[in-house]
Formats: sequence, C-alpha cells, structure tokens
Amino acid sequence: MKEKTRNPNSEDSQKVLGPFLAGCVGLLGLVVAGWLGWQRADGLEYFLHSYLVAYCYFLSISLGALFFVALQHATRAGWSVTVRRLAEILAANMPVLTLLFLPILASVLLGNPKLFVWNDASAVEADPLLQHKAVYLNAEFFAARAVFYFLVWGWSARFFLLKSTEQDESADPRLTQRMESASPAVLLLLALTVTFAAFDWLMSLEPAWFSTIFGLYYFSGAALGFTAAVILLAMWLQRRGEIGEEITVEHYHDLGKFLLTFVIFWGYIAFSQYMLIWYANIPEETVWYMTRQTGGWAWVSVVLLFGHLLIPFFGLIGRWAKRWKVSLGFWAAWLLVMHWIDIYWLVMPAYSPEKPPFGLIDIACTVGIGGMYLAALMWTAGQRSLVPLGDPRLKESRDFENE
Repeated sequence: MKEKTRNPNSEDSQKVLGPFLAGCVGLLGLVVAGWLGWQRADGLEYFLHSYLVAYCYFLSISLGALFFVALQHATRAGWSVTVRRLAEILAANMPVLTLLFLPILASVLLGNPKLFVWNDASAVEADPLLQHKAVYLNAEFFAARAVFYFLVWGWSARFFLLKSTEQDESADPRLTQRMESASPAVLLLLALTVTFAAFDWLMSLEPAWFSTIFGLYYFSGAALGFTAAVILLAMWLQRRGEIGEEITVEHYHDLGKFLLTFVIFWGYIAFSQYMLIWYANIPEETVWYMTRQTGGWAWVSVVLLFGHLLIPFFGLIGRWAKRWKVSLGFWAAWLLVMHWIDIYWLVMPAYSPEKPPFGLIDIACTVGIGGMYLAALMWTAGQRSLVPLGDPRLKESRDFENE
C-alpha cells in the first residue's frame, strides 16, 4: 500500500488559514451589524446596545481566564498545570478586546448619548441625580478609567503567557516563583478593575439605579463563562489531536466542580442582590428589577432562574456528570448560552423596557465579535505549545487523581 506523503508546510498553512477565515467571518458579521444598525436611523442606539452585549460576553471569558491563571499561581496548584496554558491563551485575547472596545469608546467621546444617557448634556442638566454623579460619569473620566482597565488586564495576561512560554524552553523554576509572587497583586487589581468596569459599562446604562455587588455579579458570570469555554476548548483540541492525554478525566472532573461552583455562586450573588433590594423596597432601587419582572422580560428572568441555576445545578450535581465528556460538554455549552442571555438581560432592557428586541443585529454582533475573538485565539494558540512543557509541576498534573 502506498504511503501518503505529507506537505511540510500544511501545518503552518492551517495555523494561518484558520485565524484568517475566522477573522473574515467576524469582520463580515460586524459590517452586517453596522449596516443593519445604520438602516434603523436611530442614531445606532440598537446597534450599540447589541454590540455591548456581545462585547461584554466575550470579554468576560478572558477576564475569567485571567482570574483562573492568577488563582492557580497564588494557590500553587499542581492539578491544573496541563489546563492552565489554555486559560493563558484565552486571557491573552486582551489586545483584540481592546481594539473591539473602540466603537464604544468613540461613541462616548463623540458625545453620542444613545448608549449612556449620562453622556447627554441636556439630560444631565434636567436631572439632579445625574448632576450629582457627573463627577464620575463623564466622557473624559470614563475613557481614562477604560485605559487603566485595559493596561492592567493586558499587562497581566501578557506577563503570565510570556513567562509560561519562556519556561517551555528553559524549564527554569524561578519563572514559576515570579508568577506566583505577582499573582496576589494581579488578583487584587483584577477585583478592582472588573468591579468598576461593570459599574461603568453595564450598571451606568441606567444611572439612577445602583448595586454595590453588581461587579461581583458580573465576575461570577465571567468565571462561569470561562470555565464552560475552557472545557469545550480542551475537548475540541483533544478531538483534533492537538492535545494528547495530558488532560484526563480527572481534570475534567475538577473543571466540572468549578462549573458547578460558579453556577451556585452566580445564583447566590443574584439572590443576594435581589433580596436586599426587594426587602428595602426603595422605589429608585426597585425600578431596575421591575422592568425585568414585567412584560416580555419576565419570561427571560424565568429562563435565567431555571436555565442558569436550577436545571444545571441538578444536572451537574452527580459525580458521573462531571466525568462523562458528553454530559460535561453539554452543560458547558448550555451554560455558555445562558451566560449570553444573562448579559443580554443586563443590557437590553435599557434600550427596550417593554420586551426583548432580539433580531438579526444581535446575531450579527455576536458572530462578528465572536469571529474576531476566535481568530485572535487561534493565532495565539498556533504559536506555542498548548501544554506548559517546562512547568515543574507538570508531572504532578499528569498524575493527578481525584480521591
């Protein structure tokens, strides 16, 4: 039987072709979304809200990945070494996410009030509450804070990825010590920046309402979204043969535990926020929930209660559900969809309080930003090993077993 010949350049071609195609799909999606938004002649109001939904969704996955990487180093975890490189790659998407934030930033700096009402000078003049908050909610300070957030996230993600890949060649254990030393500061900065980014980009859509734990709510979804994404990414890479037996059923079992943990944690934070506002019964605090409990949004709230909390809680509670790839993959995909619905539920009532306005623009924005996100992810992954080969705890991770 004649042996098949292999083109030595085929692997390199695939590393370029995959990101190129994903990027083309992403660019096409954004062009279609922008064109559809322009046709509505509403000052791009619908487009900007839909774009923010998709943007905060994919940003949350990378923020959750950065949290995971810093947490593993801070706790000197051994079990997660073979999974950690995938998290480092997901976190390293910060440069493309920075670029994708520019349409939002430009709309604010150009004085477009369609996304943030506090950016409308006449609205501020007519509302004493907005006047009181104008010291914080103004275009210049908004932009300065965004620059700070992206500097922190971008530097942190780049630091961990570069040191980890450098260790692939040198196997220098001092690099692990440097990453461990930096991780507590990264976790503190991450807590600060994610909290205020959630205040700036999501909570200030309705500036009369406020919640001191809103940032924690967004973080809980980010951690859940990342865990679901890394499970599916690991399964896909193993199916393609890009990763071998370094990631075992034991690792999937622990990732399943993480997934269940953040299902519960999201539910706890969501209930805590709702219960405190309901109990206080102050009109300016309850108005945010009243919109989401009436009209067409009431059904979305019910979907989140069951689909984001109760159903996956019982679906993941069993040991077998976290060790069987089919089951774990199903729940990971399910929760990624629920996470998108959750972000949609946070943003879109500010645009349409009566009912969800879901349409082609929402699909195009998600495909557009998702395509660009996937292109950057594939490009970063194609330039390095998908397992941290020089990590001193690699053997411990490969031999890891749940008790």
